[in-house]
Amino acid sequence: MNSVIVNPPTQPIRTEIRLASSKSESNRALIINALTQFKGQLENISSARDTQTMMRLLQSSDVVADVLDAGTTMRFLTAYFAVTNQHKTMTGTPRMCERPIGILVDALRILGANITYKQNEGYPPTELNGFQYSGQNHLTIRGDVSSQYISALLMIGPMLPDGITLELTGEIGSRPYIEMTLQQMRAFGVTHEANWAAKTIRVPAQHYTPTHYAIESDWSGASYWYSLVALAKDAEIELLGLKENSLQGDSAIVKIMEHMGVKSVFTKHGVLLTKIPAEKAFAWDFTDCPDLAQTVAACAAVAGIEVTMTGIESLKIKETDRVGALQAELPKIGGELVELEQNTKYIVRRKAEMPDTPSSTPIIETYDDHRMAMAFAPVGMVFPIEISEPHVVAKSYPSFWDDLKKVTTIA
Repeated sequence: MNSVIVNPPTQPIRTEIRLASSKSESNRALIINALTQFKGQLENISSARDTQTMMRLLQSSDVVADVLDAGTTMRFLTAYFAVTNQHKTMTGTPRMCERPIGILVDALRILGANITYKQNEGYPPTELNGFQYSGQNHLTIRGDVSSQYISALLMIGPMLPDGITLELTGEIGSRPYIEMTLQQMRAFGVTHEANWAAKTIRVPAQHYTPTHYAIESDWSGASYWYSLVALAKDAEIELLGLKENSLQGDSAIVKIMEHMGVKSVFTKHGVLLTKIPAEKAFAWDFTDCPDLAQTVAACAAVAGIEVTMTGIESLKIKETDRVGALQAELPKIGGELVELEQNTKYIVRRKAEMPDTPSSTPIIETYDDHRMAMAFAPVGMVFPIEISEPHVVAKSYPSFWDDLKKVTTIA
């Protein structure tokens, strides 16, 4: 299908949704388990395309590793293939080859990896030509660009003869994702020493212990259902498979959506979402949960809630320039994303002159970005909305449209 139209529900929503499992947890667990020689047992692995690509490439003997559009897969596998002394050409889609990887490559070179760029300096495709430990294991790396670089290095750290010590500079973005990595490493028997005040993390040389590890449901996927409840007239949804004390940074959606009119009650099976009064305005720093920004922006624009956003700088180097994409698409649903301070502070708000309901069905472009599709889909609780290229959700939540059909009509 080239597009789908999400229509407002005709009756109150009462349902439960079994969410897709966490792509973030799955991808880390796959790398760690590979470092046990695949001797562990992983349960509830994500069906997301990114994760399935990771699984395929870990088992493949092909010289070329094409990650498609999977940024996490590119970064984690580059470190894994390097430290395990494999000769690979790392490549992906044209957009993937526009996403920087220089910080990670520089770090791996210091450790002893032989890596060259095949086209543009600092960007894929890259060629991995073996690994010979340099004896240098203390690395200084920026903390404000992508936590995936840091996670990639931490996971291979125990395999180095002297372990690894990372000294992070600048602000630490997406810290919960780094902590997720460390906790999953601990589940496989690897210890670490983290001094967050000094911004240092040390992982001694040691061995991963094969274990049974169950993946939690995906809080990023949960965020779209929070938005749906916030915008629907009458809704009560239980999301299955989520934990109150989650490793995932995107569990911050619980606190964010309290401002936007959704109450969370944890149950034996997950979390129950119900409607409560929303606030008119609030501010949120998305440094630790940037993947939630699009969902919050689309919801706020329709609900008429002003949200001051900081910590969204990293959105510009994601699957698309997500800041630019929001600025292009929000006006179609009556909202806008205004830059208040260059590249650091923005506000989402509803345009005063816009009617509550558009005169025609808005058509949302998705820019080959799964989160654009799913962030705007809940707008269909208020008025019909057309989402272009709906297949992009396969990247992280393949069953999204089928799940959405449980609560409303999709044409």
